[in-house]
Amino acid sequence: MKVIFLQDVKGQGKKGQVKEVSEGYARNFLIPQGLVQAATAGAEKTQQQMKAAEEKKKEREKQEAQALASKLSETTVVIKAKAGEGGRLFGAITSKQIAEALEKQKITIDKRKIELDEPIRTLGVTKVALKLYPDVKGTLSVQVVEE
Repeated sequence: MKVIFLQDVKGQGKKGQVKEVSEGYARNFLIPQGLVQAATAGAEKTQQQMKAAEEKKKEREKQEAQALASKLSETTVVIKAKAGEGGRLFGAITSKQIAEALEKQKITIDKRKIELDEPIRTLGVTKVALKLYPDVKGTLSVQVVEE
C-alpha cells in the first residue's frame, strides 16, 4: 500500500515522504495512529502544495533574517557595568544581558542565537557573532562602559 508520511516514523520514513508499506501495517497501525495517509492522487497533490508553501515560508524567514543581520551590523548595544582597575569588570556580560539590552532597543533576539564563546570581562567594544538562521550569520557591536 502506498502511503504519505504525516510524521517521522523511525525505521520507515520521514514526514512528507511517499513510500510503499505493507497493507496490514498501514491499516492496523500507521493510519489509526495518524502517522500516515493513503497516497491518492488528491493527497499527493495536497502534499506537494504543502511542501511548496513550506519552502516559500522558509525563504521568507531567510530574507527576514538577512535584513535583521544587516540592521544589526550597523547597531551598537551599550551596556553599563561596574569595573575595577585596568578595565576589568566585576562579573561579566553574558548573552542574556546582550539580549535584554537589545529588547530595550525594540529588537527581539533569543539569547541562544548570540554566539558568545566566553562572557565579556573587559570595558570597550566587542564584536559578537549572531546565528540568526541556518545560513545567515551577523555581527553585533557591544560596547561596555563603566557605570
